[in-house]
Amino acid sequence: MKLFVDNLTNVDFSYLDARRGLLGESWLVQLVLDGSLNEQGMICDFGIVKKAVKRWFDDCIDHALVVPTGMNDLVLQQDAQQTEVAWKYPGGETFYCRSPRQAIVLVELDSVTPESLARWCKDRLLALFPDEVQGLEISFVPENIQGAYYHYSHGLQQHDGNCQRIAHGHRSRIEIFLNGQRASEEEARWAETLRDIYIGTRSHLQSGEGEEHHYRYDAPQGEFEIKLPASRCHLMDTETTVEQIACHLAEQVKQANPDCDVMVKAFEGVGKGAIATA
Repeated sequence: MKLFVDNLTNVDFSYLDARRGLLGESWLVQLVLDGSLNEQGMICDFGIVKKAVKRWFDDCIDHALVVPTGMNDLVLQQDAQQTEVAWKYPGGETFYCRSPRQAIVLVELDSVTPESLARWCKDRLLALFPDEVQGLEISFVPENIQGAYYHYSHGLQQHDGNCQRIAHGHRSRIEIFLNGQRASEEEARWAETLRDIYIGTRSHLQSGEGEEHHYRYDAPQGEFEIKLPASRCHLMDTETTVEQIACHLAEQVKQANPDCDVMVKAFEGVGKGAIATA
């Protein structure tokens, strides 16, 4: 017998990619359990499955920076409290991140893909279930997006939960309306502007706006720091909540289209986001 759960949860996180650098991502989680029936006539209670798996992803992958330890040009330092990651972009620029240990997940992989990360998660998840569960298959599925979208990473210093982590991210749709009509050219322009971007807050910026951006802040989970090329950053004057991102984009689109009523629908991962007008 097999038990399946489609779209059990979704994970929003960032990871290091050997070609693209810091990459924000959002994946839906699909699960199949293989096993025998217990005395209740089931493999495992759906409620137990959902709670156990979601809790594991919340603790381990969601809102974290995932780093494949087999990458070239990677230098890692870790102690009981924090993790430091240094890496070189293909063009020679430097990436550096220092965070409390739970905010950076080191995975024994050469690269992160939906398939490789699913294999890494599989054995760890199987240990959560009773003996009736004899096998497990997990898959990550990107949302099917018709239209423009972008990958971004950020951190929210003032957030009480895991959003405070300085390098977590999302794969997000963007919808822009001018005078009530979808503006596909504007959507494509902003999706390209924000492609594989780090959206930073000006008050967190420690150095000038030169070739490198250096962000640092203290939050309830600890001290966070990140350095990356300025060309990979988009700076905002506010915290980078999805509400503020939507307002920021609406203002920018309005400047380019002053005679139009502007509405921006900015997504934060799958199925949620904010709407702003200008």
